Amino acid sequence: MSTATATATATGPRTRRPVRQDPAERRRALYHLASPVSVLTTGPESRMHGTTASTVTLVSREPLLVGVVLRAGSSFARRAAAEGRFAINVLGGDQAEVARRFADSGRPDGSAQFAGLAWTADPYAQAPLIAGALAHYTCRFHSAHAAGDSELLLGHVVRARADEGLPLLSYAGRLHAGTLHPAKEAAAS
Repeated sequence: MSTATATATATGPRTRRPVRQDPAERRRALYHLASPVSVLTTGPESRMHGTTASTVTLVSREPLLVGVVLRAGSSFARRAAAEGRFAINVLGGDQAEVARRFADSGRPDGSAQFAGLAWTADPYAQAPLIAGALAHYTCRFHSAHAAGDSELLLGHVVRARADEGLPLLSYAGRLHAGTLHPAKEAAAS
């Protein structure tokens, strides 16, 4: 068999069989993906907006891109695209109430979302950088892509800063804060 034939056979269409598993069981299993909790923000002050996200990940090192998964039709993704920039605030373990505030669909619009919260405006994005966050990533909007019932927002990181502390994590459908323990190393034989 030639290489071209082998490649075509290996990559050709295959018959797909239906997966027989309870959809609720699959969803329950996917809640076991631990991820840091972040608040995404846009500015300037006259058009500020924030939202909680628990799926932020490094997508590319060159160029330096991060990806954020949001629900399809997210108003945040539209605002980030319109402004051309946004910020990601990676929350610390003591910031669960901040995460809940920006996850609440009944929160007020605009700058009222940030009332009583310590923050400074990022010089580039004009987006709020929330005090006490473990890390701040200032991003230039790269693109947004539909992905099933979600939207993938990509940002080019133009500035990043990190502090010491423990993260706020989303795991098994709840927020978790606590001490991280490094995994034990295997003993050398």
